[in-house]
Amino acid sequence: MIAKPLSIEASNSPVKPGPSSFALWSLGFRPFYLLAGIFAAVSIPLWICQYTGYLPAAYVRGPVWHAHEMLFGYTLAVITGFLFTAVRNWTGHSTPSGTVLAAYALLWIAGRILVYTPYDVAATMVNAAFPVAVAVGIGIPLARSANTRNYFFIAILLFFGLATLALHLSFLGILDWTAVASLQVGLDLVLFVMAVMGGRVIPMFTNNGVPGTKATRLPVVEKVALGSIVALLGADLFQASGGILAAIALVAVAAHATRLYLWQPWRTLRVPMVWVLHVAYAWIVIHFALRAAAALGLFAEPLAVHALTIGGIGGLTMGMMTRTSRGHTGRPLIADRFEVACFLLVFCAAVIRVFGGMILPDAYVATVIGSGICWSAGFALFAFRYWPVLSRSRLDGKPG
Repeated sequence: MIAKPLSIEASNSPVKPGPSSFALWSLGFRPFYLLAGIFAAVSIPLWICQYTGYLPAAYVRGPVWHAHEMLFGYTLAVITGFLFTAVRNWTGHSTPSGTVLAAYALLWIAGRILVYTPYDVAATMVNAAFPVAVAVGIGIPLARSANTRNYFFIAILLFFGLATLALHLSFLGILDWTAVASLQVGLDLVLFVMAVMGGRVIPMFTNNGVPGTKATRLPVVEKVALGSIVALLGADLFQASGGILAAIALVAVAAHATRLYLWQPWRTLRVPMVWVLHVAYAWIVIHFALRAAAALGLFAEPLAVHALTIGGIGGLTMGMMTRTSRGHTGRPLIADRFEVACFLLVFCAAVIRVFGGMILPDAYVATVIGSGICWSAGFALFAFRYWPVLSRSRLDGKPG
């Protein structure tokens, strides 16, 4: 079955105001995009306070708490909102809404609270259960429609649950496995999701949004690009390092850079809703290059990680949240100064964290703080701007 695109390509003509009733629980993207935006804005200042010694450590301590929350908290919330919305489009069957959707949101919130309490067993159970519950939420409509093309999302969510469980069990001293390894596996899973969905939607959005562009996909490039991420996942599962890891990452650089070139990013500069996706994908290429350099001992590993997490994940999720929020609420797909400010703040955060940390190692703490300020400002602006969009019914009166 051919999957329908996630975003409903709205007309760029003005839309007359429609109903304004409360609609937060109508469709998955609404609560989870809003929660993700608020959490992204609040959690980084908390992390900076913890990093600089002004707050006590959580149950999942120090940098691992920060990484855990941005990966299994923020990123998984965006993926959940995306999938609950997309799967309904792809299958024509309902995904969680109403009371059930509210219960999913409460489960996610409980996970965010529990990792900052002494209740380690409860934190483990709730955080491992959430991605499994999301897998069930999308698995039922996918199975009913026999939408086999997207079954892999179920597997990825289940692997997310295993990675989260492994991280917590390592903290409890039950599993002889490092928390860092669990986080790296989780990042590889997110990379695969971004690469798959980026390949599906970025060329389409580019061709639709920038007339005359001929963004294309070559089968061999697609296979190598996705295959390189699977190879990295395997290398990380077996904790490979050095030359093997560098070789895989360099193949990924070549494949994903070629992929991006074929999408003609230089033609998108006047369309923010499109260039934000291209810039975010460019950060993925930078991540692979820095990961290869880190494997060879040329740069510190955190620089590669933050190229992916801030520039890649932050930029792509911000671009997709704004786009799908507009499309699925009957608004034109045009970025105004608020959206552009959100995009630029996130990418400024990435530049400061990655290149600032590279060029000014003696000012490392300052780069962490400066990057955090930009990131939090960008997502606070998103949450403020999109609160009414996400909590009210569509302008055109349609359900969703």
